[in-house]
Amino acid sequence: MGNLETTSLFLLVAILAPIFTGLVLLCGSRFSVNSMRALSVFGFGLPLVIGIMLYGLFDPSLAGEYNFELRLPTGLESIGIYLHLGLNGISMPLFLLAGMVGLAAGLYAMNSKAERLHLYLALLLFMLGGLMGTFASIDVFFFYFFHEFALIPTFLMIGIWGGAGRRVAAIEMTIYLTLGALLSLLGLIALYVQSGVDSFSLLELRNYLSAQALTETVQNNIFALLLFGFGILVSLFPFHSWAPKGYAVAPTGAAMLHAGVLKKFGLYGLLQIAAPLLPSGAEHWFSWIVWLALGNIILIGLVTMAQKDLKMMLGYSSVMHMGYAFLGIACFSVVGVGGALLMMVAHGLSVALLFMLSTCVYHRSQTFDLSSMGGLATKAPVLAGFFVAATMASIGLPGFGNFWGEFTIFVALAETDMTKWIVAPAAIGIVISAIYGLRAVSNIFFGQAKESFKERLESGQITDLQPFEKLPACILIGGLLLTGIFPRIISDDANRELAVLYPQEQSNLPIIESVILPAEADAPKEVTH
Repeated sequence: MGNLETTSLFLLVAILAPIFTGLVLLCGSRFSVNSMRALSVFGFGLPLVIGIMLYGLFDPSLAGEYNFELRLPTGLESIGIYLHLGLNGISMPLFLLAGMVGLAAGLYAMNSKAERLHLYLALLLFMLGGLMGTFASIDVFFFYFFHEFALIPTFLMIGIWGGAGRRVAAIEMTIYLTLGALLSLLGLIALYVQSGVDSFSLLELRNYLSAQALTETVQNNIFALLLFGFGILVSLFPFHSWAPKGYAVAPTGAAMLHAGVLKKFGLYGLLQIAAPLLPSGAEHWFSWIVWLALGNIILIGLVTMAQKDLKMMLGYSSVMHMGYAFLGIACFSVVGVGGALLMMVAHGLSVALLFMLSTCVYHRSQTFDLSSMGGLATKAPVLAGFFVAATMASIGLPGFGNFWGEFTIFVALAETDMTKWIVAPAAIGIVISAIYGLRAVSNIFFGQAKESFKERLESGQITDLQPFEKLPACILIGGLLLTGIFPRIISDDANRELAVLYPQEQSNLPIIESVILPAEADAPKEVTH
């Protein structure tokens, strides 16, 4: 227990280190560029180092509970609000995702030519601190608070460093995300009030509601608030239009962190809070989730195919793939929700990598227009290799984490007559992804260079990826390969936790393990660290 008390403090450090580093960087006029970069490496790198250390110390026997619990007073104890931190098998992978994407985004940003670099890095660090807090929070109030804390820097970065059309995009983004945040806040408050538990602790809410469930009508109403509130924040169809426009104008670091990590807040809230605590409500809204998720996959997929701007294509692609995660959650099973979690992690890595590489392409071509490039691989083969790998991961090629997420979701859908019919329309999305992904690769890197681009291509001005670009790309592609080759580093601990949250589906648990690694079916179920 003493060891747990010591390691629990590292959770707090992972949240506060980026925030305090950002505060120091606000005094940027006093630091040289090298000093700012050294401070940034500390602020962006420490959360990932702590995440890896805590993963190594994670106790899988505490399924249904939290590892590294830390509970601190806030002055709001009278209404049950504590700074209550901890990690379980679901939040641990997302905590690591935040650290990994945060470090990659920070390494790329600190070498950018952004004006007022100290302010840019400080806002990214504030965003990272909020993300670490979001996935480490057991207290539902702080779960929401840290999300809002991370969201504010996003608006500021788009407004200050965004591209053309940033004001319109920022206004639309603010309207949608404010609406989504308000709906989800109302849902969380309603859950607290209707439960009668004098605490915002997810553990206490779960224990009480498992013994004394809310009435079906109350569950239906609260789940609706959470579904559409979280759904707007995740760009669920048809509340998606803010996302592609916002990502298209956002500075690269902000797009990487928001699309890669912050966007997972709503999905995490659904699978960790809404669906387990409100099972009747989830069942009632099942058909809505399915049809809206198919809207993401098919309709938004077709819109993605029509895009000629690289960043807009990536923005719509990000929206499209969220549909698969919603379908996984709609299964309300260990297999389906486990697949959604794998999808969230892999998608976060791949979309962050693609947004970074799209900026690398722009720096060499001076355009995002897919019809105005061609032949770039002759001058930038390493960039082409990373872009092809990231595109293949996004499509769902075996060997990358995205494959296991999508495949496991399809397995879950095929298990019951109620969801079996969804497999065919959902599979259309894979074909659509391949069409727009491979077309983008072809137009940018292969074939004959367009006349408007040929002169620049032959001028000798174009270079391949530089070391400061290769390092964050290697971090992200490494994460995709690791989860693609060894998906059980996520699924084993997640399965144990999901078997507690979704007890009616425990019989499905062996399926995900046998699907993922048949050769290791006889591996020990418990791991000691």
